[in-house]
Amino acid sequence: MHWVKEASYIDGYKIEIKFGNDEVRNADLKNYLDGGIFEALKDLSFFKTFVVNHDIDTIVWPNNADFSPDFLYKIGQAITESADTTDD
Repeated sequence: MHWVKEASYIDGYKIEIKFGNDEVRNADLKNYLDGGIFEALKDLSFFKTFVVNHDIDTIVWPNNADFSPDFLYKIGQAITESADTTDD
């Protein structure tokens, strides 16, 4: 089971998410905004208003829309972080 520690807006419907295991993934939610409570998220200015709710360990919007952290992890693309290397 995964949980969201941090999240930041990238662009479009993409969010960079740091999970409880410290893995960072980019989740593109563009294809998951159909129906019910998610329709409001199609408005980019509203989409950007998400916050991390640490009580439920995921991102939420003011209209109480949220996605399961496991779902966000599954659809997220892992980010390859470049290691700090120096030539000696």
